[in-house]
Amino acid sequence: MAMSTALTAPSVRRLDPVLVDRIAAGEVVERPASAVKELVENAIDAGARAIEVTIEAGGRRLIRVVDDGRGMTPDDLDLAVERHATSKLPGGDLTAIATLGFRGEALPSIGAVSRLAIVTRTPDAEAGASLTVEAGLKGQVRPAPAQRGTRIEVTELFAATPARLKFLKSDRAENTAVAETLRRLAATQPGIRFTLRADAGQPLVLPAETGPEAALRRLAAVLGPDFFANALPVSLVREGFAVTGHVGLPTYHRGAATHIHLAVNGRPVRDRLLLGAIRGAYADTLASDRHPVLGLSIACDPDRVDVNVHPAKTEVRFREPGLVRALIVSAIHDALRRGGARSATTGAARTLDALRPAGPPLATHSGAAAPSLFRPTRPGLFPVGTPSVAAPSGYRPQTAWRAPQPVPAAPAGFGEAAQAVFAGPDPAPVSAPPQADIRVADDATETLDHPLGAARAQIHETYILAQTRDGLVIVDQHAAHERLVYERMKAERETGGIARQGLLIPDVVEMSPEEADRLVAAAPDLERLGLAIEAFGPGAVLVREVPAALLGASTRDLVTDILDALEASGDEEGGVPAAEGGPLGRRLDAVLSRMSCHGSIRAGRRLRPEEMNALLREMEATPNSGQCNHGRPTSIELKLADIERLFGRR
Repeated sequence: MAMSTALTAPSVRRLDPVLVDRIAAGEVVERPASAVKELVENAIDAGARAIEVTIEAGGRRLIRVVDDGRGMTPDDLDLAVERHATSKLPGGDLTAIATLGFRGEALPSIGAVSRLAIVTRTPDAEAGASLTVEAGLKGQVRPAPAQRGTRIEVTELFAATPARLKFLKSDRAENTAVAETLRRLAATQPGIRFTLRADAGQPLVLPAETGPEAALRRLAAVLGPDFFANALPVSLVREGFAVTGHVGLPTYHRGAATHIHLAVNGRPVRDRLLLGAIRGAYADTLASDRHPVLGLSIACDPDRVDVNVHPAKTEVRFREPGLVRALIVSAIHDALRRGGARSATTGAARTLDALRPAGPPLATHSGAAAPSLFRPTRPGLFPVGTPSVAAPSGYRPQTAWRAPQPVPAAPAGFGEAAQAVFAGPDPAPVSAPPQADIRVADDATETLDHPLGAARAQIHETYILAQTRDGLVIVDQHAAHERLVYERMKAERETGGIARQGLLIPDVVEMSPEEADRLVAAAPDLERLGLAIEAFGPGAVLVREVPAALLGASTRDLVTDILDALEASGDEEGGVPAAEGGPLGRRLDAVLSRMSCHGSIRAGRRLRPEEMNALLREMEATPNSGQCNHGRPTSIELKLADIERLFGRR
């Protein structure tokens, strides 16, 4: 006889409060760095001016946070470890959150998965109070000796939920995560001293900063000392929002986005909307695989942003996301324009490192001989055994090389000094290695007071060497002119359309039928960019007009690059947005960027002195000319003091 078993539906029951706290802890306390974040935010909200964090075993064994803030009374301490208890919502209005912490879950959640000990005292209290919570079980509040502020110790994190320990990384990785969390908080609070001590490595100490450059000094301490010299100030107040901070030059970049620090009303965030706006602002000045370095703060009325959308409070939601994005892009663009032709100082450092000889340090100029300018000391700098310039009269080389072959006579218009250089020594045997092509400019009528100095020479028909009052500048003529053409075409587009030039004989460019259809679909918008094309049978287009700035460039190469830009834009129908405010508006400049490359001075083109100086002057007057359209630097400046150190004169 078959037996049937009746299925009984489980009854609904209320979970145990300790289990509830442990579930909440899974959202709030993901790893030791999460607990440190919650505790340090509480210390900041308490008005602390000095916060010290100590961790052991990556935070598993111990997390100690000591601050000198307002502290808590015994009654407040008793409530602070209860669920949904907080002092940060006095009116109960979730749209008016003006603090970093607000959920009222941090302390009970941490206490539910570890042993939590708190000692605190208010400034006017004669004695402090202490309380312990172990695996969710709260003890009694007791009197205790204490300094002003609060001391919180979290020991044996996740001891009550050992399965969570399996998901933690090595002690070193957890230490790094804690340090990164503290740096992000410190970046938004320059007036607070932060200290992190771990059981391995040197302590991290960020002193409190004061004065007008306090925010920049703190960012330099967090992002690296080079940031101070390569940062541009940002300040934009509009429509109830304030965007302030500092952004790095486009040529000062990193390989990951970890050096982007953002804060909303003082709260560090990693918001996709803000990161996308920053990426868009740097779109035509930074290589696609590089990331900017910056610290930005956005301030607004609390009711215009929802900070209660993520358990870890790392994301926010703006009521007007489009406005916020536009403000960030505008603020960064303004800062980069003010940066002008500046390139990152790190380029000079890398140049000096490449030039500096390997081996013992250089002697000073007090008597010991510095290495010869005419004898290479590192392979790859010059061809082995080849002098960089003509040797002075009477010089006797110490290596077995012969005098170089003479270069051609100087073109008309060069001064006497240039004629002397171009005259060169007597012909050398055929076996002599080739020499660098150096064209020297006449300095009789030039000034050194310009930011990029006065052109002195063109070397390898690619680089312009300019002299300034306190050093020299090396300019990549192709990269620099590419940016100038690009900015000129953008300005023409914004002021009524790019100037066009009709071709005497229209050019037919063949391609696949799919590519031809894509170009023809984009023809109305490309015409606004100065390029007039039309269909010419299957698999071909006819180019009738090109931008005037690109006249003489290869039409086939130009069309091919535009196809690549259209494909990269992600526009499925092949069109180019007519206005920057459209769905693909941020991609519009990508087409102009590809086009401008074809109208710039190419490497290998000889320039007259007046052409070189004209290029330098236009760079100084053009925004974003410190880097080409692909993010590479257009110039590198070397200070005279650095060059003197290179030769042992300092």
